[in-house]
Amino acid sequence: MSFFLPVELSNKSEYALLALLELAKSYPSGESLQIRQIAELQNIPNRYLDQLLAMLRRGGLIKSIRGAKGGYVLAREPEKITLFDALDCIEGLNAGCGDEKDSNKTIESAVIDEIWQEALGAANSVLQNYTLKDLCERRASRRQMELMYYI
Repeated sequence: MSFFLPVELSNKSEYALLALLELAKSYPSGESLQIRQIAELQNIPNRYLDQLLAMLRRGGLIKSIRGAKGGYVLAREPEKITLFDALDCIEGLNAGCGDEKDSNKTIESAVIDEIWQEALGAANSVLQNYTLKDLCERRASRRQMELMYYI
C-alpha cells in the first residue's frame, strides 16, 4: 500500500477528521449528530461538511439516520476506524502512486525511490496505528491538562 504523502494535512482531510471526532465522541450514547451540530461544534461550513459526510458515508465509515431525530453516526466502533481509513476515504491515499516500473530509471533514481517508498510505508504505519478512539482520548487528555493549567 503506497500513496503520496502531502506535506500538510488538507482542509478537506482536517474537516473530515474533526467531523469523525465529533461522531466518535457521541458514539457511546448512540446519539446521531446533524450536520449543523457538527458544523457548529467544529466551525466547518455546512455545505462543505455535507459533501465530506457524503464521501465518508459512501466509504462506509458513517451511516445516515433518517427521521426527525436523524443525522449521522459512525458505521463501526471508534477503535475500529483508523486515521488511514478516514484519509483514504477522503483523499484516496491507496491510489498506488509510484508503483510504475520504469526500465529507463537510473540507479540514483531507483535509490531515491526506494527511500521514498520506505518513508511512505512508515507514514502508512503511523496512520494505521491510530484510531478515532485514540483521537478522542488525546483530546480528553489535552482538555484535562488545560483545566489543570487554569486552576
